[in-house]
Amino acid sequence: MTTTMMRLRQHLASPIYTSAIARMSNRAHHQHSHSHSHSLLLPVAPPRATTTTSTHQKQLLLLVILALLLFFSLTPAVLVFLPPARVMSSSSSSAVPFENPRAVVKKLLAESQPEGEGATVRRSIGRHELRNLDPFLMLDEFSVSKPAGFPDHPHRGFETVTYMLEGAFTHQDFAGHKGTIRAGDVQWMTAGRGIVHSEMPAGDGVHKGLQLWINLSSKDKMIEPRYQELQSKDISRADKDGVEVRIIAGEAFGVRSPVYTRTPTMFMDFTMRPGSRLHQPVPEGWNAFVYIVDGEGVFGREGSAPVAAHHCLVLGPGDGLSVWNKSPAAPLRFVLVAGQPLGEPVVQHGPFVMNTRAEIQQAMEDYYYGRNGFERATQWSSSA
Repeated sequence: MTTTMMRLRQHLASPIYTSAIARMSNRAHHQHSHSHSHSLLLPVAPPRATTTTSTHQKQLLLLVILALLLFFSLTPAVLVFLPPARVMSSSSSSAVPFENPRAVVKKLLAESQPEGEGATVRRSIGRHELRNLDPFLMLDEFSVSKPAGFPDHPHRGFETVTYMLEGAFTHQDFAGHKGTIRAGDVQWMTAGRGIVHSEMPAGDGVHKGLQLWINLSSKDKMIEPRYQELQSKDISRADKDGVEVRIIAGEAFGVRSPVYTRTPTMFMDFTMRPGSRLHQPVPEGWNAFVYIVDGEGVFGREGSAPVAAHHCLVLGPGDGLSVWNKSPAAPLRFVLVAGQPLGEPVVQHGPFVMNTRAEIQQAMEDYYYGRNGFERATQWSSSA
């Protein structure tokens, strides 16, 4: 028996089809019986009622089989037109709410504090109120003007993501890597076993941006350093129903970023026009937060109070983030960041993040003596 015939027998065995065939057979029998009342108008046929009924049933059954074959041959085309709500997707939707939206479980105003050499940052994650949010170690919104900046300093055991909002920063390290990132550009640096670098303003005026620290798992902490740098024009973006998004990592509105995240991470910059709404899925089990750059919005549940710029909002468990911009005139800009927790011990000492105090002590000695990844540290200094 062919595969098509086997599939057909399975479908015909379904109660839906057997009952349909029975109804059609009954209708045919009724029509046959009803035709006897008009026998005076028709030629008289030989008395073969049983045979005629059987023949009608066979013909009807054949028609049903042909109809089913035609239906199943067209099934893929039919499925294309199913309503979108019936198809599970990880893409954003500006209209369809979640059954279980992520609520705001912690709200933190990032207050200004000194950092580096004369620089000012608004730190949210990394303060005593929110020491870390696995796998995230720190989030700074920085605002720097010359001659302030972040001169030569080391890193080990994590990644830094620098996203410029205004102005430009020049980066250089002891391995000879040098470059400038401008407004809208992003640098994703994996420090791994060791980097010594500087980050300084590239010109006059005020230079603003966000820097996020992402932890590495124990198996990745001593890998070789690497960089991913994207200019603003190369960052994936989408625009739908009054919501614009720049996708630094992850996926939104069916558009995916090319950035590779060693620790699985999503990082998105949303701008919502007045009156717009957003429902952005977030992978189950990931920790997530929002940082508001400009404007104010309603996050989590529509009845919540609006929250203004420079607040960090930690999100609880759920399907995704829902946001409303209820302002009559002002846009809302925020970043949504989420990541898969590592579930490992975090021991941090300044620019070193490891799993044990012994590993921190080792990192400090390696940097001081110029070994295990810091071999160039003793002979190098930046032009800054």
